Amino acid sequence: MRNENYRRNGRFDHRVQAARGQVKKFFGRATDNPRLSAEGRRDQVFGNLKQAAGKVRDAFRR
Repeated sequence: MRNENYRRNGRFDHRVQAARGQVKKFFGRATDNPRLSAEGRRDQVFGNLKQAAGKVRDAFRR
C-alpha cells in the first residue's frame, strides 16, 4: 500500500511541476521576461519527462 501511495503522489507532483512550468512560461511571455519564460519551459519539460518515466516504469512492473 505504501509503495502504491508513493507512486500516486509522485505522479501528482510531476503534473504539478509541469503545470507550474506552463504558468511560468505564460507569465514570462506576457511580461517579456525571457529568463522566466525559459525557466518555465524547463520546469514543464522536466515534469513531462518525469511523468513519461513513471509510465514506462509502471509498464515494466506489470
